[in-house]
Amino acid sequence: NPGRGSGRARRVMRLAGRPTLVAVGCCGAAAEALSTATKMTGKSVKAVFPAQRAHWVGDGFYVFPVFGSKAFTNEISPMLMFDYAAPREFEPTEQQLGVGQHPHRGFETVTLALQGEIEHADSAGHRDVIGKGDVQWMTAAKGIIHEEFHSREFARKGGTMEMCQLWVNLPRERKMDPPRYQALLDANIPRVEFDGGYVRVIAGEHDGVPGAALTHSPVDLLHVLVDADDDVQVRLTSPQPHNALLFAARGHLTVDGKTVGESQVALMNTDGDHVQFTASPKSQILLMGGLPLDEPIANRGPFVMSTQEELDQAMTDFYSGRFL
Repeated sequence: NPGRGSGRARRVMRLAGRPTLVAVGCCGAAAEALSTATKMTGKSVKAVFPAQRAHWVGDGFYVFPVFGSKAFTNEISPMLMFDYAAPREFEPTEQQLGVGQHPHRGFETVTLALQGEIEHADSAGHRDVIGKGDVQWMTAAKGIIHEEFHSREFARKGGTMEMCQLWVNLPRERKMDPPRYQALLDANIPRVEFDGGYVRVIAGEHDGVPGAALTHSPVDLLHVLVDADDDVQVRLTSPQPHNALLFAARGHLTVDGKTVGESQVALMNTDGDHVQFTASPKSQILLMGGLPLDEPIANRGPFVMSTQEELDQAMTDFYSGRFL
């Protein structure tokens, strides 16, 4: 059982569904010297956002707009918006519950299925169903039309739906790239274990392990799952000067002396190159962030561009059928 009782960290990397343990680090005097030479500082809390009121998106997703008034601001760049649908029971039905066809341009949507199944189809020909633990990373770029529903099988059986969707901005020079779709299955998302739980490395890097997603700028997305029955200490990689937001999907956390309750988020300062916090038992925490783009943000409905003129052009292109 590598790493236990030896002063070593453990990494668990899931590749093609097969976990592989890799022992890393060293012990004794060598470890102490290495630690001193590479001593890092933790990020401090800039603000804790209050929990927001939930609202329906379509008829399938009852979401909390987590970023509130900070959405679509450079303060959280490259993140734009984040909706969290807390666990909710749905009765069996033959109806399609969700959101019908709608356009996007200029950014990426990242959907995490925490419970239940979500069915996706888009104008670029992608059609997919993501289930528990899977991630759908859709780059709208120059334009795409898509739909998101509870999967047909989930709808027929009913059950608990829990999901979240993050909007990630694209650098201005990549906003008119061709659309792209990445289906990141749970089995193929690398995992890094710690005492009391593990981290899923969806994007960016943690403890030297690269994330599963391809990104157009440095983006961090880490999913922490605590399986311990007691509070645990968690330390996550977050390079300087990356933005970092800590969201408590389940349970709560304490960071830099501040408590972040369920469905709340903490925005960290960009100084420091890691985030350290105490997580409550059985909690689930998301770290979202990346290198700020420091570019103008112009948004209207499903479009995120850099200028008002680009927004007007997006509307014209959509109504002229140029997204198909």
